[in-house]
Amino acid sequence: MKVRGAVLREMGLPAPYAESRPLQIEEVDLAPPGPGELLVRVQAAGLCHSDLSVIDGSRPRVMPMLLGHEATGVVVTCEAEGYEPGDTVAFAFVPACGACGPCAEGRAALCEPGAAANLAGTLLSGVRRLGDGINHHLGVSGFADHAVVSARSAVKIDPGLPPEIAALFGCAVLTGVGAVVNTARLQAGQSAVVFGLGGVGLSALLGARLVGAHPLVAVDVVPSKLSLAQDLGATHVVDASSGDVVEAVREITGGGADYAFETVGSGAVLGQAYAATARGGTTVTVGLPHPSQNFTIPAVSLVAEERTVKGCYLGSAVPSRDIPRYIALYQAGRLPVDRLLTNTLALEDLNDGFDRLAAGTAVRQVVLF
Repeated sequence: MKVRGAVLREMGLPAPYAESRPLQIEEVDLAPPGPGELLVRVQAAGLCHSDLSVIDGSRPRVMPMLLGHEATGVVVTCEAEGYEPGDTVAFAFVPACGACGPCAEGRAALCEPGAAANLAGTLLSGVRRLGDGINHHLGVSGFADHAVVSARSAVKIDPGLPPEIAALFGCAVLTGVGAVVNTARLQAGQSAVVFGLGGVGLSALLGARLVGAHPLVAVDVVPSKLSLAQDLGATHVVDASSGDVVEAVREITGGGADYAFETVGSGAVLGQAYAATARGGTTVTVGLPHPSQNFTIPAVSLVAEERTVKGCYLGSAVPSRDIPRYIALYQAGRLPVDRLLTNTLALEDLNDGFDRLAAGTAVRQVVLF
């Protein structure tokens, strides 16, 4: 079948993207699903920094590529057990094979065949269902009106959820909330600071509020995001463009936070997050910096102060377990994910949307089909 999708053929084109137009809306051939795969009519897809990092070249991927990985839709055709036409699904950007070592240990985010497929631009089976040599983005390619995905990339969800909200659970919410509850295992009464208030950072803030972190500090350079963080439960906010951020956090938390979450994707910000933690504290890094960036710390502090640095990918999640849980918490009013939605837009407006994302003027924008 023919689908309309946003194809990136060259990384690193200069901003503003409304002028350079790195994403072109093209008619692309899409082959039918093979064994273990689904054809999904995409309803909504979110704009994420992981897409932007491919566009600007800081996260190199094979080209050309049909972008988009945070999405939701309705199954049209299925060649996999457990799914039927009409099922509503959210996508997870790591297809978990369920059989490799990490999957057997409950660490689906580290699935080895899934990681290899994502790097190669294929589906979990190793094939491409897109024509003209176009690669899949993280097994999803959600910036299109239809997608063929591995059933291992899909999680059935409540069909009553608005698509523009449902899409957010596959990346921003799964990663941010998961960083708190799965990676950090933050407990009530422990202090926390979140560096970077994009969709993932604000989701981490929501997760920290959910489990009862106190004090709960939010750090960014955009005043509107700091204001939103206060509305969402931050007890304190720090403008990173003004003054000594580390000292401000350490003063608020009485010597440093128990947990610091870095969601910017910057080695320098990761250094600040580490410096802002207390003795015995843990720094969780979620952002994806350019591979050339390094992170330097006083080595002795790891031992003498029992500090911990932890990486977090996909919120250390098991998507089939965590996405329905987080949706249930949203529906119960305990995770106000809808507050992350800045605006919706059409597929043709993607380049303008990525300009807003790069400028920090939007938290989460969602393409509606």
